[in-house]
Amino acid sequence: MSWSEFTALLLLATAVSFTPGPNTTLSAAMGAQGGMRHALPFVCAVPVGWGLLLTLSTLGVGAIIMQTTHAKLVIAVLGAGYLVWLAKRLLGVKPAPATSQALPQDTVRVGFLAGIGLQFVNIKAWMLALSIVAGWLTGQQQLLARFATVLPVMMAYAFLSNLLYAWIGAALRVWLQKGQRLRWFNGFMACNLLLTAAWILMPFLVS
Repeated sequence: MSWSEFTALLLLATAVSFTPGPNTTLSAAMGAQGGMRHALPFVCAVPVGWGLLLTLSTLGVGAIIMQTTHAKLVIAVLGAGYLVWLAKRLLGVKPAPATSQALPQDTVRVGFLAGIGLQFVNIKAWMLALSIVAGWLTGQQQLLARFATVLPVMMAYAFLSNLLYAWIGAALRVWLQKGQRLRWFNGFMACNLLLTAAWILMPFLVS
């Protein structure tokens, strides 16, 4: 892989990883509610799930799914439905009644396995994986060597971006416990999830 191709990969990874999305939104929300320890299982799950998804796309599974209308619809509906459910949960979270060390009531928790599964019902993640496969892997010589470069880069960015958002949420945790701040914060995060769910379903609603 040439330096120009590798630089382009890094730019793409930066753009897609550090811009707000369902993963970073959940990382920030869980960090704000329960601190880094609360968010860490999900933060670790995102790169694992993404790595599996990219591997399947490289093997051709992603292309088959994206070419099958019913499979795309099922993934979109499951993904959007899960995001709507999480948004509802976020709206129901109440500040901790006593100290900042206590978890808020009805805290949203997305564990390691659920975090991996969320990547597979994220149509945006499938599209990104296919774009990477098409741009950096398909038809190229030394496919395995290229894959061995692309995979850890994308997994590292997935981990670092979610770790950063979880850290930001955790850093704001004490401040958010005062008054209605946590409720407004969760409301903003819930709106992000709902907008993402709408974006996922939009192509099927207008077609």
